[in-house]
Amino acid sequence: MLRFMSLSSGSCGNCYYLSTGEHGLLIDAGVAFRRLRKVFTLNSISPDSIDAILVTHDHLDHVRHLGPYCEHLHKPVYTTDMLRRALLRHGSMAECLPSCSRIIEEGEWTDLGFASVKAFVVPHDATQTLGYAIVIGGHRFVIMTDLGRMTEEALELASEADTVVIESNYDMDMLMGGRYTYELKMRIVQGNGHLSNDECAAAIARFWHPGLRNIFLCHLSENNNTPDLAFRAASEALDSIGVEKGSVSLRCLPRRVQSPMFILQAD
Repeated sequence: MLRFMSLSSGSCGNCYYLSTGEHGLLIDAGVAFRRLRKVFTLNSISPDSIDAILVTHDHLDHVRHLGPYCEHLHKPVYTTDMLRRALLRHGSMAECLPSCSRIIEEGEWTDLGFASVKAFVVPHDATQTLGYAIVIGGHRFVIMTDLGRMTEEALELASEADTVVIESNYDMDMLMGGRYTYELKMRIVQGNGHLSNDECAAAIARFWHPGLRNIFLCHLSENNNTPDLAFRAASEALDSIGVEKGSVSLRCLPRRVQSPMFILQAD
């Protein structure tokens, strides 16, 4: 049995929890440690059950609290060497991160003992942005957030997973008709920003396979999207390729607050 929870998903902060019950992973550290501890207490999770932390990239909504996580949890933090060097330029991490840091190579599987992890690069305007494929507890889990466009590697890994967490950041009409500056709009849409609802839906139609059981839509924009719009686009993509109703669980992850604790199904 694999459990999954989002503590926050969006530009307000990002942090995800994945656990077999005996072993646990955190992905990103964009919520305060005090809040992490509170959520863990409410869900009867011991911080000692966290075995490792994975980092996707160096934007602050994903790593703002990584220093305190290192200080209080004393768990290994896995990044590529390029991303590690970028993180060390953040003053709050310079003291704590070196003792926790572990290097993984992009595109290669790394054995963590309780899980195998493959970091893959996705296009985004950070120093380096990683998605992760994770084999844990008999499950194949893929997470890719903050990506300006899909890559063939990301599609291939998602097409082998039973659970995919994928960005569905904005609705094009809301973005273009909204209050953002022209420069910011172009930053979002031009391939190194974020994935739109339509782009996410097109990706889902490509990576769907009979073993896919769970899709979570993450990093929805507060100003340029709604959960209804994101869900509708993804749901229509599944309908368009004839996916049987109920064979895939499709959910939007909330901003600012934690999601329920999901029990992930797989074959």
